[in-house]
Amino acid sequence: MHKQAQSQVLRFQLGGESYAFDVLKAREVLSLVRITPLPSAMDFVSGVINLRGSVIPVVDLRKKFGLPPEEPTVDTSIIIVEIKAGDETTVIGAMVDSVKGVMLCEEKELEPPPRFGMKMNTNLIQAIAKKGETFVIILDADKVFSESEISMIRDQVPVDAGNAAEGE
Repeated sequence: MHKQAQSQVLRFQLGGESYAFDVLKAREVLSLVRITPLPSAMDFVSGVINLRGSVIPVVDLRKKFGLPPEEPTVDTSIIIVEIKAGDETTVIGAMVDSVKGVMLCEEKELEPPPRFGMKMNTNLIQAIAKKGETFVIILDADKVFSESEISMIRDQVPVDAGNAAEGE
């Protein structure tokens, strides 16, 4: 008999719903810090933050998913996520309403996303976890942003500008 597969996800709230990223994609969680606005063709890009000398673009997931805007609260957080687009890895801050912590999911609690009836593109969803009466939508961090969106973010944000100064 083989051991049940488990996965860990970082659960967060967005517009009253529970979502999660695989913990292997989430580097760290920050409380809301000052975001420097940038002129952007994409309205869901809030701006950039300085994270230990690196310039990190911040995306408002409420805007990205078409949810109504809300004023940030004391719980508003930025999840630093590593995204693979093509053969490049990009680090992005994802602004969420609140972070609920790491959750362990058993394989039997995970179901594939329904093919229809969802407000969001089901390609973005890795699985849906059922924990008691709660459903948690586990997002595929690499698919939340298309390669063209990542490319546009890279073009607008001098991502490596902070790293050059660190080595001196």
